[in-house]
Order: sequence, then C-alpha cells, then structure tokens
Amino acid sequence: MEFIDVINERYSVRGYLDKPVEKEKLEYVLKAATIAPTGVNAQAFKVYVVDTKKHKEDLSKIYGAKWFVEAPYVLCVVGIKNEAWTRPWDMKNIADIDATIVMDHMILAATDVGLGTCYVGAFKKNMAHQFLNLEENEEAILFSPLGYGNAAPRDTPRKELDEFVVYID
Repeated sequence: MEFIDVINERYSVRGYLDKPVEKEKLEYVLKAATIAPTGVNAQAFKVYVVDTKKHKEDLSKIYGAKWFVEAPYVLCVVGIKNEAWTRPWDMKNIADIDATIVMDHMILAATDVGLGTCYVGAFKKNMAHQFLNLEENEEAILFSPLGYGNAAPRDTPRKELDEFVVYID
C-alpha cells in the first residue's frame, strides 16, 4: 500500500473477528516499533502483547468496551520514565511522547497488512499497572486491540487546513 493509502485507510476499529493474526503480521507490526523515533534514540519503552483469550477478564477491568477484548491481541506501549530523555530547560520527560510515536508506528503498520486497531487512552491506569506488574518508573501510555476488523468506520469529519494551520512568515 502507498503511505497515503495507509493513513487514509486507518480508522478506529470497534469490532473484531474471532480470527487469529498470523505470526508474520504480528512481527511486522512489532518491528515497526523498533524503527519509531524516540528522544535521543533512548528507546525507553516496552510493548506488551496480551493474549485476549487468556486475559479477557483482566483486560475488561482495564477498559470495559466489549470490542476491546474481541481481537486476538491487545497491545500496550509502556514508557520507561527514568530512561526517556528529559528536556533540561523545563524538565519535561518525553516518555509519553515516545510511547505515542511507537504506538502510531505499530498502528500504521497494522493497517498496512490489513489489521484493525484502535487507540485507547481512556483506560484505568491503576488496573493496567497492576495487571502488567509495572515498576514505579514505568507508565502504561496507550492500549490497542490488534486483529481483523469487523466494524465499519464511523463518520469522523475532519477540519479543513485553514482551521488549524497557522503560517508564520
């Protein structure tokens, strides 16, 4: 697929088939995480691949939507705060930014091979941290189901360029 087709095809899939994801496709998606840019190339993240059939109950406590546990896998990107770059002038730790870029790369790679995903940031953080057994310096940033979509995209109107682009000459 051409890149523009990938970004136009991607949508938040809120329904999945009970169909396994091929190992090659899963590895392709995970490989995309390894090439995602991170601050000073620190690569301060982990990607958790959770088997939904084995962990449906725990995942449902983290995020309650039925479709969240329909796909064969749920991915979670975790930022490692003490390893991520921190801007020295304002002390902003960018672990969350890095993790978001990683998830975006994986989601676009998934779309490229015909898999569905959905960014999930509205999860119960304490439940997620407990389930993943995270250390104090680790933070779950985003989740996404990963599987074959079984739901049409919703109408999501987009702003026109002149509504958000600001040129400074």
